[in-house]
Amino acid sequence: MSVHLHRPAGSRHRRVRQGDDSGQATVEFALTLPVLLIVVLGLVQVGVAVRNELAVELAAREGARAASVTSNAARSASAAATSAVSLPIVVSTSPQGSVVTVTVTYVDPTNVPIIGRFLGPTTHTASVTMALEPP
Repeated sequence: MSVHLHRPAGSRHRRVRQGDDSGQATVEFALTLPVLLIVVLGLVQVGVAVRNELAVELAAREGARAASVTSNAARSASAAATSAVSLPIVVSTSPQGSVVTVTVTYVDPTNVPIIGRFLGPTTHTASVTMALEPP
């Protein structure tokens, strides 16, 4: 027994192609690429900021250690802190009785493309206090 399907007069046969999504994938990629790029640049900026914060803390420790074992605390702290890192830092020293406190400040220009315009410069500051050792 054979069955013939009869199409109404005037209907056209349409052929639906399965899996033709090449244009859709391109549009989705074009829409998600800017968001993905901003997220990646944001992660890069966070990494740079963490690196600079650690460098400022290192400079403060080195400066405080040098200031605690010498008679000229300000000069020794500045020399030790600036030689510890390659950033343009500002070093301040304040001796108080039997301790010395060294504060290191660095203004990060936030120069990662795109993200830097939104964040602006950030300031990293670290202070370390150490006991003065007899010369």
